Amino acid sequence: MFFRTLTASLLIVGSLLTLPSAAQAQEEQPLTPKQQDAVKKLVHDYIMDNPSVIADAIEALRQKEELAAEISARKAITDRKSEILDDPESPVLGNPKGDVTLVEFFDYRCPYCKNMLDMVMETVKADGKVRLVMKELPILGPDSVTASRAALASRNQKKYEEFHRALMKLKGPINDASVMKTAAEIGLNVEKLKKDMDDDRIDTVLKNNIQLAHALNISGTPGFIIGDQITPGAMSQQALKQMIDQARKPKS
Repeated sequence: MFFRTLTASLLIVGSLLTLPSAAQAQEEQPLTPKQQDAVKKLVHDYIMDNPSVIADAIEALRQKEELAAEISARKAITDRKSEILDDPESPVLGNPKGDVTLVEFFDYRCPYCKNMLDMVMETVKADGKVRLVMKELPILGPDSVTASRAALASRNQKKYEEFHRALMKLKGPINDASVMKTAAEIGLNVEKLKKDMDDDRIDTVLKNNIQLAHALNISGTPGFIIGDQITPGAMSQQALKQMIDQARKPKS
């Protein structure tokens, strides 16, 4: 209402102030300094009388930006469906032939990701028909990148899931030393792992994951996609189960 009133007032005043004279009927004249001052005073007085209009404008802008981001993210889910669900470079846990696919973006240094590990894995295992696609998203610094590179490289030794769990459960700082120590503890050939970590394909995987997360408006971890729904941040087991059930329902 404030915006409509303000707009109407400005239009009326602007029209009155810029009415052409008889000699200038066919020409549009710019506002004179005096007329500009009158318009500025009108706006100033209106805002002073209705200060909440500023908060209203900020809130309206926020809602508009959120809606635009949501629309853009949903479009990205459709446009990049194959990249999200079927990228051969993204490890798949759970049931590879499951009827529902859950995609998780995560960082090994993210405390929320760590806290959700057991719940997500237990839910996927108990359901038995969920395909879990893992998207490494190391956004919390160089040590996160080291952990993700090592995890992806461990696929060459068929130990991704075991290493993933071990890194998520790792206590204390995650760095090159702790990552390699954990690798050795689960039986990985550390020298081979280090060599495989230098594979250029891993650079491509991480770069693509970051670009994909940006397109999906996922700016932090964890982030989940199931069906056409994007859920940023941690969630409860009940919420996850509800998302799985909803995705499994036939589309009307």
